[in-house]
Amino acid sequence: MTRLTKRYCFSASHRLFTQQFSEERNLEIFGKCANPHGHGHNYYLEVSLSGDPDSRSSMNLSRKDFDQWVHHSVIERVDHTHLNTDIEAFSQLVPTAENILATIEQWLRDGWEKQFPGRTLNLDALRLEETPRNSFQINMKDKTTTA
Repeated sequence: MTRLTKRYCFSASHRLFTQQFSEERNLEIFGKCANPHGHGHNYYLEVSLSGDPDSRSSMNLSRKDFDQWVHHSVIERVDHTHLNTDIEAFSQLVPTAENILATIEQWLRDGWEKQFPGRTLNLDALRLEETPRNSFQINMKDKTTTA
C-alpha cells in the first residue's frame, strides 16, 4: 500500500463571527479575526490518499484525475471567495480553519463517487495551512472513500 499526498493553494477571505454573540463577545473570542470587513488568507491544502497501486499504471491514482477531483470538489468552490457570504456551508457555520477542513472533507467525499466510480482508496489525511504558524489536520484512520 502506498500513500499519495498532493498540495493545493487557494485564496479566500472570511470573518470569524457568530450571530449568537454580541459584537463585543465576538471580539473577545475571535479577536481581530472578527473584523466586520473580514480578512483573507492564502490557504494550502494537502490531501492524502492511500491504496494499492493499479497493476497497469503502477500508480494509486492518476495525478491528473486526483487534481480534477480536488479542483472540482474544493478549489473551484472556494478560490477567491468570501467564505461567509459566498459559500452556503458557512452561512450559519463560523468559517474557522477547523470547520473549513471538515467541510472540505465532506465535499471530497461527495465528489468521490462521481469522479471515481468503482474505485476504493483510503482518504488518509487532510491538512489545511491557514498561516505559516497555524495549520490544522484531520487524520482519518478507518474512514474509507468508496464508490
